Amino acid sequence: MVTNGSLQVLDFVGWALVEPGDTVYVEAPTYDRAITLFRRHRANVVGIPLHADGPDIEALEASLRRQPPKLFYVIVDFQNPSGATASLQKRRRLADLAEQHGFWLLEDAPYRPLRYRGEALPSLYELAPQRTLQLSSFTKQISPGVRVGYVVGDAAVLRRLAKVAEDTYITPNLIGQGIVYEFCRRGWLDPQLERLRALYGPRLEAVCEALRQELPQAEWVEPDGGFFVSVTLPAGVTSAALRQAASERGLVLSDGRGFFPTPAEGERFVRLPFCALTPEQLREGVRRLADALRAVTA
Repeated sequence: MVTNGSLQVLDFVGWALVEPGDTVYVEAPTYDRAITLFRRHRANVVGIPLHADGPDIEALEASLRRQPPKLFYVIVDFQNPSGATASLQKRRRLADLAEQHGFWLLEDAPYRPLRYRGEALPSLYELAPQRTLQLSSFTKQISPGVRVGYVVGDAAVLRRLAKVAEDTYITPNLIGQGIVYEFCRRGWLDPQLERLRALYGPRLEAVCEALRQELPQAEWVEPDGGFFVSVTLPAGVTSAALRQAASERGLVLSDGRGFFPTPAEGERFVRLPFCALTPEQLREGVRRLADALRAVTA
């Protein structure tokens, strides 16, 4: 099913599958707008701690024993915001647990084609098609302005989502869909993805090298693709103080607390989007971040 960007899928899922009071699992941290949308649909949003190799399976199993969810929203490839990629072992366990406990895996996969190193792993949809709704977006692959996303999954569920869509906008973004169709028909998508990987890969390398040099005391996941590197700064830092110090140095930071269902867990969390900046700008940005951190901790 094609939608106006993949974020709209989350809203449609909220209307079609989530009742007020239902439990929805998300990774902690996760995409901030996913938390916002699920709460808008009056869901009980529960965060499952995220490690460098994917969700904390022990914590997930403990939560399942207390209250199984209606769905678990996950980004297993180059996660937004952390950059983490779930291991094959954890992907298989997620598939098994979804089948065992009867919840949906809502797999957000917009960054999956943007792997800059390493080998691709099977998606959750490939491992558990009967329990997975996979969504993605051409905005990361062609242009943000086309606003064309899609979801793949169980036909009966997609019919429910389609009814929500029909009641929402009657007719979708046909011009954007036409652009995407023509772009793909002309054979431009694969060369475009190659260009993006060649463009973004050195930018990832630049920000990671800058972090190693400027912030050796911080904790962070070095991703193999995607758009984001995220940093957990040393103890004693508060989000508000850091953002103020960064602003004074011409550096704009997102509020890390917004990426966690429990905001206090994000006090020391900083997301660093690297795709829109040159290597030189990225190195300068990390230098300013380190300078702001020194000012706050002093």
